[in-house]
Amino acid sequence: MADAATATPDAPDQTGFLGWVERTGNRLPDPVFIFFYLIIALVVVSVACALLGVSAVHPTEVDDATGSNAVIAAVSLLSAENIQRLWVEMPATFTHFHPLGYVLVVMLGAGVAERSGFFAAGMAKAVKAAPKALLTPVVALVAMLGNHAADAGYVVLIPLAGILFAAAGRHPLAGIAAAFAGVSGGFSANISPGQLDALLFGITEEAVGASALDPLWTANIAGNWYFISAMTLIFLPIIWYVTDKIIEPRLGPWKGGAQAGMDDDPSPDPTEHDGALASKGLRHAGLAALGVIALWLLMTFAPGTPLIDEAACLTEAGAPVADCSIHTQLSPLYRSLVAGFFILFLATGWAYGRAVGTIKTHKDLVEMMAQAMKDMGYYLVLAFAAAHFVAMFGWSNLGLITAVHGAAGIESTGLPLPLVLGLMVIFAAVLNLFVGSASAKWALLAPILVPMLMLLGISPEGATAAYRVGDSATNIITPLMVYFPLILVFAQRWQKSFGLGSLTAMMLPYSIWLLVSGTLLIVAWFYLGIPLGPDAPVSYALPGGQ
Repeated sequence: MADAATATPDAPDQTGFLGWVERTGNRLPDPVFIFFYLIIALVVVSVACALLGVSAVHPTEVDDATGSNAVIAAVSLLSAENIQRLWVEMPATFTHFHPLGYVLVVMLGAGVAERSGFFAAGMAKAVKAAPKALLTPVVALVAMLGNHAADAGYVVLIPLAGILFAAAGRHPLAGIAAAFAGVSGGFSANISPGQLDALLFGITEEAVGASALDPLWTANIAGNWYFISAMTLIFLPIIWYVTDKIIEPRLGPWKGGAQAGMDDDPSPDPTEHDGALASKGLRHAGLAALGVIALWLLMTFAPGTPLIDEAACLTEAGAPVADCSIHTQLSPLYRSLVAGFFILFLATGWAYGRAVGTIKTHKDLVEMMAQAMKDMGYYLVLAFAAAHFVAMFGWSNLGLITAVHGAAGIESTGLPLPLVLGLMVIFAAVLNLFVGSASAKWALLAPILVPMLMLLGISPEGATAAYRVGDSATNIITPLMVYFPLILVFAQRWQKSFGLGSLTAMMLPYSIWLLVSGTLLIVAWFYLGIPLGPDAPVSYALPGGQ
């Protein structure tokens, strides 16, 4: 089905704001080259700032000679030291880029779960079992949970939703809209952390490390777990309401029948497995998932196990530390979640594949893992450029200097911190119209926004949560989103005259509602001070209480 995107008929040129977005975005270079151009600009700016003596007072570091806070000055990236560092440390700069290891490890397992058919069969089974009265919320929920399944959410669930809606006598475009809104508009919502969390928190950790504000801070991919679960609960009724009360009434009653428009693809099931075979595979995968969960629980709670640090709340003399949180002892568990998701996806995909026949020998398993790494080829190129941009920002000291002065500027305005986060959400949503890649945008923004918000008292987890709200809300209305042409093809199977403008107009109400509700959620969350995840408070204090 991916090939269908190349066969999309020419759509009429859009006018107005969305037309300007499309034309402007299409003129932008590839995100990889955006990073390279920014690196060139960064070099020029670093030289100018070094010559002008641009500096800031470090918020935590103390100068031993004076006893006062140290002054950080801009450093030219054309200095002999930085030129040497660039060439000598290039392999380490790339391979030590935190998101790289996190994402590749998770994708090794997710690639098996996807290619064995487990993700597709699981989503198909879930939506087919839905009662007609609950078809919309079930499609929306499975779509949001399906963002763990990467491409399968778009390629399998969205066309399947159209088929199921038509079979229920409802307009198939409403099903496509609900599934698209869940998979892409609810991209950051889920009931558990996954690949996106590993990717974004890897970049967040890199940004914190480059700022040197808190050398002891490490990423916990469950750092937004509570928040994204709340997003799921908020977004589900919104997608349900918009689909049933706004979109479907506009589309009118469906009179084409269950198969109308599907002559070129008569199969009622986009997945390869259905019926008893899929049920058998899913049962095996379920048992494998229970086994992995039981293993992790055993390693966490059994006496003397490796995933709980019992000594973390004890002094060197063995006395209990006052007010020591259980989360401190569970730190190894949180840090093991990347490996945990790798094992979970690998085990469930392998169990499903063995049951249905897509994995016959260990060679098939290895081939699926290898194919998953091939699919990551573009990401590796992007990560190489992003890694050097983030690192060079740190070498020049411009990231921290900008963060210090930016934080001071925001403080001088007197804006409440939750409102600052709300503005950050809107900024990310607008930027998303022009740069589609979530990792590319966060790698651009994080080196400045994360330390700046830390200086204002907002945790790195809070900055990440605010970004992901804005990042997902406008995915469904920008023609630059990589799957946009494919969704158009799915829609045109049911309505030949359906064009690019039609798809954008259909998805715009979802985008507005998701953006408004997501912004209100993040603002309310910070006003209430609810933790974003385990050991992930919304507020932040610099080391030493300064």
